[in-house]
Amino acid sequence: MTFDRHLAEIAREFPKWTIWRSDAGRWWATRHHPLDAAQRDAGCAMTIDADDPEQLREQLRDQERRAGEEEGRAPP
Repeated sequence: MTFDRHLAEIAREFPKWTIWRSDAGRWWATRHHPLDAAQRDAGCAMTIDADDPEQLREQLRDQERRAGEEEGRAPP
């Protein structure tokens, strides 16, 4: 699968995040909205990175669990 397709799938699955791949090959995601105090206290991050698309998905799922946002995620 091409990295463009991975980007599109992850972006569709996690609509509250902007997803991209750096020139160095790292996968990144950043939230569309600032974190509130409770989310920061729960260990949420504004931006995360990973080695590959599946690792990024895992981190995004973890971030949504920490933020209590799992219910709002789009199906894959």
